[in-house]
Amino acid sequence: MSNMSDKRVYLFREGSAEQRDLLGGKGANLCEMTNIGLPVPPGFTITTDVCRAYYAEGGRLPAGLMAEVRNALSDVEKNLGKSFGQADNPLLVSVRSGAKFSMPGMMDTILNLGITQTAIPAIVRAGGSERFAWDSYRRFIMMFSNVVLGIEKKEFEEQLQALKTKKGVDYDSDLSAEDLKGLAATYFEMIPNFPKEPWDQLEQAIEAVFRSWNNDRAITYRREEDIPDDIGTAVTVQSMVFGNMGENSGTGVAFTRDPSTGEKNLYGEYLMNAQGEDVVAGIRTPQPISELAEQNPAIYEEFNKVCVILESHYRDMMDIEFTVQEGRLFVLQCRAGKRTGPAAVRAAVEMVGEKLINRDEAIHRVTAKHLDQLLHPRIDDKASAGASIASGLPASPGAAVGKAVFDADTAAALGEQGEKVILVRHETNPDDVHGMLASQGILTARGGKTSHAAVVARGFGIPCVAGCQAILVDESARSFSVDGKVVSAGDVITLDGTSGKVFLGEIRLIPPEVSGDFGTFMEWCDAVRSLGVRANADNPRDARQAIDFGAEGIGLCRTEHMFFEKDRLPVVQQMILASDGEGRSLALDALLKHQQADFEAIFEVMGGLPVTIRLIDPPLHEFLPSHDELLVQITELRAANKIDAEKEKLLHAVEAMREANPMLGLRGVRLSILFPGIVEMQTRAILQAAAEVRKRGIEPHPEIMIPLVSHVNELKAVREQLEKVAAEVIAETGEQIPYKFGTMIELPRAALTAGEIAKYAEFFSFGTNDLTQTSFG
Repeated sequence: MSNMSDKRVYLFREGSAEQRDLLGGKGANLCEMTNIGLPVPPGFTITTDVCRAYYAEGGRLPAGLMAEVRNALSDVEKNLGKSFGQADNPLLVSVRSGAKFSMPGMMDTILNLGITQTAIPAIVRAGGSERFAWDSYRRFIMMFSNVVLGIEKKEFEEQLQALKTKKGVDYDSDLSAEDLKGLAATYFEMIPNFPKEPWDQLEQAIEAVFRSWNNDRAITYRREEDIPDDIGTAVTVQSMVFGNMGENSGTGVAFTRDPSTGEKNLYGEYLMNAQGEDVVAGIRTPQPISELAEQNPAIYEEFNKVCVILESHYRDMMDIEFTVQEGRLFVLQCRAGKRTGPAAVRAAVEMVGEKLINRDEAIHRVTAKHLDQLLHPRIDDKASAGASIASGLPASPGAAVGKAVFDADTAAALGEQGEKVILVRHETNPDDVHGMLASQGILTARGGKTSHAAVVARGFGIPCVAGCQAILVDESARSFSVDGKVVSAGDVITLDGTSGKVFLGEIRLIPPEVSGDFGTFMEWCDAVRSLGVRANADNPRDARQAIDFGAEGIGLCRTEHMFFEKDRLPVVQQMILASDGEGRSLALDALLKHQQADFEAIFEVMGGLPVTIRLIDPPLHEFLPSHDELLVQITELRAANKIDAEKEKLLHAVEAMREANPMLGLRGVRLSILFPGIVEMQTRAILQAAAEVRKRGIEPHPEIMIPLVSHVNELKAVREQLEKVAAEVIAETGEQIPYKFGTMIELPRAALTAGEIAKYAEFFSFGTNDLTQTSFG
């Protein structure tokens, strides 16, 4: 690693927000907050260079690193007057990951490192209760064993639940010091290889956080968010502050604006007498941050000032983790807040109004994925939804319909098959991400608006209802019950992540509209963009929606889709199977009326915007019944000594048209050469429709596309033939129609000879799907 920075460990006062590449988002922001004077517990960050070196050296920490860690920790000890690894006045630290890009919950964290059984009396003397000390100790054992030693967390949770059941209590906070001391002893019996020395524990914890960069959930998240694999994570070691030291201590997560809607008010949750993991893991359902204003006005006011400082400093909506230790506020982390599409747009528009950012910055703050979320359905207010069966917290907006599933693997498998599913869990955890991403919506019985389920769902625009305490989830039985009603795997439910309601059965959803902040934002984009945008549309309904969403024309209208309509397919088949020219002409005349009506309606909707219409492309046998199905039917008839002359005739026609490679066979322009009547009919229908709407005061701009050209002579022959039809229509109608003829470049030979083909085309469209396949082949 010759290009590795000489400095591998940065104290918080030594770095800045500009060093995200080196210190990760978390480390860089802790440095920045320290330097602007916020109450940040001291610590240091090990750089992303070290992570890359760790993997380059086969999973070993680079030589000399731990000596640098000792020096940095010595500085923290002097700052706080505490000693790491000592029984008297012990310094406890957290060890956390932090990549350049936020990956909430995807990598590993260890809290309370440095606590030992011999240090517990000193912790009590320093102001912590005996119960607090043993609670901190048992939490450390569980986290270290899970993250470093690879022991499943549920093994510890089962022991904790068994103890609560035995003592007849609901919450961890109801357990006594003696209970927790016994629980710690039980934990140690499960893990004989637990390292005793805090320095050994720290070294192993740093390695474990680097290892977690490549755990399954982190890899899945990076792939979904397009985060590079080679940037690595930094590791931050920070002195602990405690939210579980009693009722005047607490912890919380808050956003400077509502991450679901973008509304400018503090949004978040907190728990008194708890550590941060309790809030984000959804183990206890927390209180909204607004209640802190009543419970402790001084702390709330101080925290509100911190939020104003951070939003003004970073000029963005911030996500802030905080802890209150015995009435004193500490800020543990800040980052740009994950937000939904509606929130991203509203916050961007309002921040421009507040003069925090300019329009260009606002445009760059909103991603394509954010805009995609604004185009998701919502529950139709007019639909007969009936009463909801349960209500939870509206954790991520939007509506979703799907079959209930109760584990992430099933959700992922069904999602890949195209099934619409809702993932139902007690609460989700980072190992569930692959199933969450495959689901239409997420429903959890526990957890709040900052729980894992809520944060991940909002980040990916998945509707989520969290903390729905009315439902009793039985994951082993793959069902949940509410008021005696059982909903089993496969039953359809509807979620409304905007209101937090859950409904049994499918409720009609409707699409959103481009208006309000979304409309304003898109106007700003229109003012600076250089690309024109057209839509695919094959019918007036889709054309209308394209216009509503701001399209400037139709880039592809596939005429064969019009042939598949129920009332037209028999006429198409009649045309294909006609034994003589007269029969074919009658069928084509019937299709002409349908096609002309379709084009008139589309031209009217588009109101003078260009419409690119592709003439028939697929081979004719695609309009006929399946060869194999026909063969089975006829074989069964023959076996029963029956003859169906029509079916026999149809089978012969299908057999005559079957092709081994229809991609390069009788389709597109070659079909037009062999059966000119079809494209002549289509061209006539297009131009007669254009003439009709022109008489109504609309100026249509049809662009007629001849598909699958591979040689200039194909286009030349078909265009000359269709120009004659165009001249006839103009002569018959007396309307001067501004039409164009062009082609689709979708074969390598067409791409390579495009200069020749261009002599007979007024425009090109590129069919990149077929072009990619045939070029690669």
